[in-house]
Order: sequence, then C-alpha cells, then structure tokens
Amino acid sequence: MLDAMRAATQNWIGRTIMTIVMGLLIFAFGFWGIADIFRGFGANELAHIGSDTISVDTYRNAYQTELQGLQQRAHRAITNQQARQMGLDRQVLTRLVSESVLDQETRRLGLALGNHDLAEEIIRDDAFKGPNGKFDRQLFENRLQEAGLTEQTFVAEQRRAYLRRQIITALTAGLEMPQTMLDAIHRYYDETRSIDYIVLPQSTVGKIAPPNESVLKAYYDARRQGYRTREYRKVTVLAVTLKSLSEQLAKTAPISQADLKKYYEQVKAARFTVPEKRHLQQIVFPNKAAADAASKQLAGGTSFDALIKERKLTEKDIDLGTVTKSDMVDPTIAAAAFALPQDQVSQPIKGKFGWVLLRVAKILPGSVTPFEKVALPLRQELLLIHAHQEINKIHDKIEDQRDAGKTLAEAAKSVGLTVRTVELDSEGYNKSGQPLTDLPDLEALVKAVFASDVGVDNAPLSTQAGGTVWFEVKSIDPAHQQSFAEVKDAVTLAWTQDERAKRLAAKADALVKKLKGGETLAALATEMHSDVKHQDGVKRSGGTGLSQGEVAQIFDQKVGGIGSATAASGDRMIFEVVGAKVPPIDPKDKAFNKIVAGVKTSLSEDVIDQYLGVLGRDLGIKINQQALRTAIGSE
Repeated sequence: MLDAMRAATQNWIGRTIMTIVMGLLIFAFGFWGIADIFRGFGANELAHIGSDTISVDTYRNAYQTELQGLQQRAHRAITNQQARQMGLDRQVLTRLVSESVLDQETRRLGLALGNHDLAEEIIRDDAFKGPNGKFDRQLFENRLQEAGLTEQTFVAEQRRAYLRRQIITALTAGLEMPQTMLDAIHRYYDETRSIDYIVLPQSTVGKIAPPNESVLKAYYDARRQGYRTREYRKVTVLAVTLKSLSEQLAKTAPISQADLKKYYEQVKAARFTVPEKRHLQQIVFPNKAAADAASKQLAGGTSFDALIKERKLTEKDIDLGTVTKSDMVDPTIAAAAFALPQDQVSQPIKGKFGWVLLRVAKILPGSVTPFEKVALPLRQELLLIHAHQEINKIHDKIEDQRDAGKTLAEAAKSVGLTVRTVELDSEGYNKSGQPLTDLPDLEALVKAVFASDVGVDNAPLSTQAGGTVWFEVKSIDPAHQQSFAEVKDAVTLAWTQDERAKRLAAKADALVKKLKGGETLAALATEMHSDVKHQDGVKRSGGTGLSQGEVAQIFDQKVGGIGSATAASGDRMIFEVVGAKVPPIDPKDKAFNKIVAGVKTSLSEDVIDQYLGVLGRDLGIKINQQALRTAIGSE
C-alpha cells in the first residue's frame, strides 16, 4: 500500500525515474561490493549501509507488503518459496538498500524540501482527491490508516522520496541519445529490403522410403524425452459465472419495464444527470453597511466591473470558478447564486465569511440522459446484480450439500446444475492438445487442481469476474515414458519429415552454390519450370507471407547476397537480396518513438546503476545473510 501511495504522489517524470530506481535496474549487488559479513550485527540488524542500518523488522514489513501486492495482482495465493523463486526477497532488499544509499547522499549534499512545497505535493496527489477532484482530508486519513501509517510517518517518508527524486532527476533529466545510436536503431527497425526468389517445393525430393527398424529405433532413442506423456488429471468441474447466470435469468426471470424504470430513477441523479454549473464572481465586504453602500452604487448606475476596479480587486480576488451548487461550501451563498439570472448582481448576502455581492457571469445548463438511451445497458447491469444475488444463494446451497457429504455432482443436481468432467495437464491442455479456454480463470484453476489430490475436499475458487468454480480431482494419469512400440507411427512420421527437410536443404544448398557461381535466378527458374517472384518492403518485423526464419535469413545477407530459408509451409525459398532502403526518420512515428523511449530508459538505467554502484562502494554495504533468511522464513 505504501509503495502504491509513493507512486501516486509522483508526476510522470517521477514515476519513470522511481520505476528505474526501484525496479530491475538496481540489481547491482555485484557492483556495490556487498560483503556477506556475519559479525558486527545486532540482534535486529539485517544490513549496514554506511552509517544507516536496515532492521529485520523493516525488511520483513516491506517484504510482506510487496508479497500481498503481488498476490492481489495475481489473484491467487503465492508462497514464500514461489516469491523467492521470482526474486522478490532480493527486489525488496535492493530497494531498501537503494533508498538508504540515496538518503545518505541527500544528507551529504544538504538537500532540503520546505513544508509548504511538500504539502502542495501531497494535496496534488490523485490518491487523496475526492469525487469533486479536490483534496479530501478524510480520504487521506483513511488511506494512511489502511497502510498502517501515521501522518508524521507518511510525511517524513514523502520528504525522503522527493529528495531522492531530486538526485535522480539531476542525473537523467538532460540525458540525450547519441545521433549515431539513433541512426543505428532507425536502420535496424525501419530498413526495408527487396528480394527476388524462387520456391523449391517439398515434392522435388520425391517420395521418402520408410527406414528400417534399427534406424527408427535409433531416432527414437535420441529423442526419448520428446515421447514422454504429460501428467493428466481427470477433474469434475462446476463453474457458475455471472455471465452465464445473467443469460439464464434473462430467459427465466426477465427484468420488467417497471423494475427497469425504477432502477433508472434510483441511479439517475448520480450517473445520468449533469448538474447545472455557474461561473460566479463575488465581492466580499467587511460589514453590512459597506455591502449596502456598494449595492446602492450599483442601483445608481455603477457597473459591477467598475466596483471591482474601485476596490482595487483582481480577477483572481473575485472569481469563484465554474461550480455546481453542491460544490459550494456555504449553502446560503449557493442558494442565492443559483437563483440569480445570468449577468445579474445579487442584493447583499450574509455568508459564512462575511457580506458579499454575487454576479452570475455564465450559466451552463444541466442535462439528464433519457431512459430510452440507457435502457439496454441498465437491463444488462440489473441482470448482473440479480445474478450476483443468485450466485451467493447457489454458493450457500452447494456448500451445505457438500458439508452433508454429497459429491459435487450431487450438490450441483440439487440446484438444477450439471457438472462437466475434463482431463487436463499442468498448462490447461486436454489430451488432444487443445486449451480448455471455456473454463473461467483457467490458470488459477489448473494451479489449484495440481496442488490438490484425489478425494480432497477443495475450497471453491472465486473468479475475477465474480463467479465461483468448484472442482474435484477424480483420477491422476501420471507422466510416463512411452515405449517405442507405442509411438512407432509418430516416430516414423517425424523421421520422414526430418529426412525430407534435410534433402530439401541439401538441394537448396546446391542451387545456391550454382547462383554464387554465376548462374541467374531466371535460368534456375526455367530449369525448374518455375517463376521468379519479387517482394518489396520486407522489414525485420516481417514480410507478407514470410516466416520469421525467412526474414532472419534475408537480413543475414548483404545487398546482392544469396541464400535459402525454410518457409512456414515446409517448402524452401532460394532468394537474392536486390535492394535495401532506409527512409528518413519520421519524428511523428509513434512506434519508433516508443522504441527510442525504451532505449533512453536503458541509458538512464546505466547511468543510475553506475552512480549507485559508486555510492555503494564508497559507503560500504554489509548484509547479514542469516538474518535475511530468518526474516522471510527460508532455510
């Protein structure tokens, strides 16, 4: 939560910079001279960075925060072991070390941030803005409470984060890409090539005679791992989704027009009504007498603008902005302002902050989207609401049945539903090699299935779309090595395909040798009763009808170069590169600009990486590896 709040408080430059600093860029322990030293640490000390210390508690809290965030993004539980395999423990440690290194550098440089500037940064933070787009104190306090922070702790952390950004901004703000590098990138991505080519079909190698048993057996033995079956699990699944339920309810319990209009009226004010807005101006007076005197001046012919000048007020002094009635904090002023006609000045009004005269500079009328325009999406929405209510009832009924000892199939039947039985591997494919894409949240379901066992009473899974999936593992077909006899037909087919490809490649190589010896493509085409084909505009990102293998071979040759490559169909292409063009750099090319931005980020990464490496070596970084393992419960 704290990391999300940190990110939210940064502008786009800050976001980019802190992503660089706190992400993959600072895995630079090799440059930092970190020593595994076990002496000189206190009981709660995990790392020494110069004069700073990272405690075990600080690291553990940061690690748990990151782990919870990772679980929320993955929509599943992640164990400590899985998190360590992802490198989460090192990511958290390097972030804390980086922050400490930068904090010490800010102190050495004497950097500071005034309270007013820091307050402005926090007030502008979108994470703390209410529905009206303004800073919401209550929301701010709620967010801090959720994060387990006091206001003082949060403000202190934001001050440190801002000062770190000052250093990183100074390092990277003026960084420019060398023109030579820019040209090289442009050439790589935007160069186009033209080729002449002929196609050498597979049929030119003739029929491949089947090999004898010993050849096939040797081919199988060399590729035994390719003939192992995967583990498959037979699973009974009951998936109840909001979409399927809403579609069913649309047929069995459709929404009446009366109920739909009633729902529309309930949400109309909040969702389909654009309130009237008014651009308001006001002059504030110290007392009623002053306000009455000004009102008499207006009645005598003095204009409102003249009154503003007479009182030496600026536009900023009198402007209340364009607001809705609910935006105004003073109900008395709001009532008077929204009762005035446009361009008319009010009588003196006693508000919370004194006596005022109001003028309505402009009126922006409100509007209401009519029922007919939103009836269809509202009907779907109401069906989903009913489906959500129904899914909760189904969940409770099925769980009651399972608690009573019923199988999943029996529990489903009791509520008028049917289960389905599937066989799948650990990647969600059936025995035919097809993905079971019609199951909701397939990845999460597969992980749960392979973490379970036969006969286990599994907890239901909640889907990302709001549904529920129940499952029971009925049987397990373990992975095993298939014998030669079992896969002989498949081995024969694979050997035949490989042999055909070898012979075709050899024939293509012979033709390429002829071309390099001076024969022309046209002559070869005549000899083969074929045609010379031509293609322009081939880029490294691909060409029309060309496989990536063909494109790679084309760009592996110089202009005038000759080569061959296997097409996606299995045929062979023999080609000559007849031309290459590099268009001028287009500064408006979004794809190219995106690539350049990525390279600039990499350059910034290198600069920051080296900078942190130098600071780390100068300060000296020592890690208590035993405390690190203890903090996250690893062996």
